[in-house]
Amino acid sequence: VQLQASGGGLVQAGGSLRLSCTASGNIFRINDMGWYRQAPGKQRELVATINSGDITNYADSVKGRFTILRDNAKNTVYLQMNSLKPEDTAVYYCIAKQIYVRGGTLGFDRWGQGTLVTVSS
Repeated sequence: VQLQASGGGLVQAGGSLRLSCTASGNIFRINDMGWYRQAPGKQRELVATINSGDITNYADSVKGRFTILRDNAKNTVYLQMNSLKPEDTAVYYCIAKQIYVRGGTLGFDRWGQGTLVTVSS
């Protein structure tokens, strides 16, 4: 199972970007999907998560600006980022938690490779 993230780039403050992350492989089910970010010199932090029932959780710093969505048929999670600020600049990582493959019994987690978001002032 692999996760492929895309959609990062350079945007001016106040602008928008949409990140996508697709899980590929012999997947039966993914319980939770989400996004974390890591700014230079800082620890990786939670941005948003969404579970299989579409219940979402956001970091306080992005509430009201970011929206996380998922398409279970495509094993894809999206992060719509609006009203971007320079402090949103970071490498954004997607994660799929409790992945179950067909014929398997144990769930596992997998990270995507990261996509860079740069917000200029």
